[in-house]
Amino acid sequence: MSNLSYRVCTRCVMDTTDPDIVFDADGVCNHCHEHLHAIATQVHSGQDGRGRLEAMAEDLKRRYRDKPYDCIIGVSGGVDSSYVAWLVKDLGLRPLAVHLDNGWNSVIAVRNIANMIEALDIDLYTHVIDWEEYKDIQRAFLKASLPDVEVPTDHAINTIMFKVAAKFGVRTVLRGGNVVTESHHPARWSQGHLDYGYISDVHRKFGSGKVDTFPHLNFPQFLKMFRGGFVETIDILNFADYSREKALARIETDLGWEDYGGKHHESVFTRWFQGVYLLRKFDFDKRKMHLSSLISTGEITRDQARAKLQQPTYDEALQEEDNDFVAKKLGFTRAELDAIMAAPPAHFEDFDSWTRRLDGPAFGMVKRVYRMVRGKAQPPSASS
Repeated sequence: MSNLSYRVCTRCVMDTTDPDIVFDADGVCNHCHEHLHAIATQVHSGQDGRGRLEAMAEDLKRRYRDKPYDCIIGVSGGVDSSYVAWLVKDLGLRPLAVHLDNGWNSVIAVRNIANMIEALDIDLYTHVIDWEEYKDIQRAFLKASLPDVEVPTDHAINTIMFKVAAKFGVRTVLRGGNVVTESHHPARWSQGHLDYGYISDVHRKFGSGKVDTFPHLNFPQFLKMFRGGFVETIDILNFADYSREKALARIETDLGWEDYGGKHHESVFTRWFQGVYLLRKFDFDKRKMHLSSLISTGEITRDQARAKLQQPTYDEALQEEDNDFVAKKLGFTRAELDAIMAAPPAHFEDFDSWTRRLDGPAFGMVKRVYRMVRGKAQPPSASS
């Protein structure tokens, strides 16, 4: 919990529930400044953006003309990934859609994926995770009192996409991440997504079983991610004049997409995690991030965002149903889940991680030696 006196940005709705937030002399937060910089450097709109998209598509068609696919896309049944699927087909690409079934899909999300696959004639690769293993990992993160309970899912889907990309010889992953609707992200609210050292330490201390099949990176692969990764990832929506409202209209019309009520509510667990767990236990309201993004791009006003934040995250009766459902599915009694909600919060820094190893003195020495050897191996520059 932040020790700062409560303060809210004068431009968006981010506030001191982010313990690392910084304000300038006008009361504008660091997230707004970072968002404006990202818009200026990463977002390409109008004919410029369309031209870049078409050039990228032609390049992928040429590079992968002998492969069964031109690119890999992840699909969840949500708005962003569904619109990415529509967009890549509009560009004439042959995508392979990859989906991770972690046992928490809503019925509507499953139906959205099926409708999209059929409407766009896309091949689908689904990895069904070992539920008992995954349940034990989720239980461990909850018992550890961490805000990063969704990190194992993000780690697994990224790992699966990297492996599928390698399997089919297609090194390009087109993602639904975008600057316009997904910014203002405080690191303290969620971190360690690629760090299996972190995930395994949490599980070692709070889990009860052995992990054999959970998709994960090893340490050399983790290091490689910091040097460009295994694959090329492109946040394609940054080139597409992306607007959530326009995307909704398109996928509802062309793909028969059904609304499930809120951002990332395609997963029952994510709905509960964001709408109940994070807010009640940590005072982290992820709506502030999403709404601040939309304020910054002019899609809504600050007053409209503040009015939305006065409303419950979602239907309060459904929140109570989700409490019972999550407890039962994860093997907790309701009293045990309530005790977890009331326990003091823990944080990423409380556990061992590969990130900590990289920042430690031993690896620092390795990096210095590597740079020294590498420097000696370089040919002298023309000016030397």
